[in-house]
Amino acid sequence: MSPLHVALLANLKKNAPVLPGMPKDYWADLDSERTVEAIADALRQRGYRVTFLEGDATLYDRLREVRPDICFNICEGHFGDSREAQVPAILEMLRIPYTGSKVLTLALALDKPMTKRVLSYHGLPTPPFQVFERPNEPLNPDLTFPLFVKPSSQGTGMGISAESVVHDEPQLRAQVRKMLEAYQEPVLVERFIDGRDITVGMVGNLVSPVAWRLPEDEEAPRIVRGLRFLPPLEIELGRYDQEEGGLYTYHAKVDLADQLDYICPARLDPDQVEELNWLAAAVFRVTGCLDVARVDFRLDEADNEKPYILEINPLPGLAPGISDLVIEAAAAGISHAELINMILDEALERYGMK
Repeated sequence: MSPLHVALLANLKKNAPVLPGMPKDYWADLDSERTVEAIADALRQRGYRVTFLEGDATLYDRLREVRPDICFNICEGHFGDSREAQVPAILEMLRIPYTGSKVLTLALALDKPMTKRVLSYHGLPTPPFQVFERPNEPLNPDLTFPLFVKPSSQGTGMGISAESVVHDEPQLRAQVRKMLEAYQEPVLVERFIDGRDITVGMVGNLVSPVAWRLPEDEEAPRIVRGLRFLPPLEIELGRYDQEEGGLYTYHAKVDLADQLDYICPARLDPDQVEELNWLAAAVFRVTGCLDVARVDFRLDEADNEKPYILEINPLPGLAPGISDLVIEAAAAGISHAELINMILDEALERYGMK
């Protein structure tokens, strides 16, 4: 029997198009050669045959030539408001199995305001917000300063700096205008939650019975079967307060990634961990995630560390040693290679290929 043929699909930073006027962090989401090589090595350790394919306009024809058994997809895409969903759409059309969430989930999660609408509908705690398409739109009366300003469809801390926290109208207008001009997309403004940054990673798939609405009965069973929760990670930004404004900025995530202090497992009591895991599973469920995801929280310092969901990432970074999910896995005794193969195993099981 020939070995399983895995196509590793990614967008390398070195292959990204460069256009005039692009912000410095425009391609922050894309992967390095080191990350792609590490994932390929992890898959080869299992005896799989691995072919790397760049997730650009050539992908459709290349997939038909290569004819892989399954794809390990980490493509972020280049352009479009649903760019992370473009490669999965091609794979669906060609009926090729792949790891991770499907088209609708990836399109939804990239749109932060739309995700927050879904979370609010399901009664999940997320900071109140408003979307700005023009800098002079009136501020909703239920939003009070300080507020947090960020692009609506970017990841990896893109567009986030110490200036993202605004304390009055002039600061708000200036930052909204800056984000509109830099990223050419609507801007999300939400109540700033002052407190600790916690992220929770999961590998697996929820096992039935699973409700898509959270039960109104608070005593109802919390269904999380099928998910493996990794130890929660706390990002310690204290020593970068002056430079980064105490935020997990693009500069912190990318330029300072190997210098940051990560506390994993985070400094939480068992009840807090259970609550965060339950909320993470609920977000995983209502957004339709598959195989792997990461949910980012802030614990409100002013309200007994009440957790607020900031966003869901169904395509979390897998850079060895520095990506949040990889650090969490390491804290659980799971190597980078084991994590990669855990994700693939979940997809193989879903498709009946294991």
